[in-house]
Amino acid sequence: MKTMRFHASVEPVANRAKTVCLLRVLKPLIALAVLTCATACSVTGTPSQGAQAGDIAQLTRQANAWDKAIVRKDRGAIETNMADDFRQIDGDADIETKASFVTGVLLPKLTINPYTVEDFDVRLYGDVALLSGRTQMTGSYDGKPFASHYRYIDIYVRSNGVWKIASVQITKVPK
Repeated sequence: MKTMRFHASVEPVANRAKTVCLLRVLKPLIALAVLTCATACSVTGTPSQGAQAGDIAQLTRQANAWDKAIVRKDRGAIETNMADDFRQIDGDADIETKASFVTGVLLPKLTINPYTVEDFDVRLYGDVALLSGRTQMTGSYDGKPFASHYRYIDIYVRSNGVWKIASVQITKVPK
């Protein structure tokens, strides 16, 4: 019994001594690791306001160019802006792929008049951007005039430094 009590009373003291020695060795290493992480985070962390402003300007130009390409039916410009796995959910909840979207826009019986986007907004989340707005579009389909008013959200994804539209969601605005 005495041996066990003695052993039990010496063990915590020995463990505390080991812990103190270990902390003396580890403290500078921990401080160095924290400093390294802080430096790395300041270099690669949140983009600066200048970088965000540049991304917003680029996405705004790209969205405007895409709208104009759709109006003039420029297949190359339309497709270049789109991710290969592009999806659109339209105002009737139908899903369009890149191929079906481009085919539909290029139909000879469809004419879209130039339009403007109102309430345009860009929100950045790293390599993902949400572009939203409101559009009143007019034109004709098979010789019959149409007018549509909708809100939308475009999701752009940056891959290898290039922004591409990956998804569109359209909601009809009631008349």
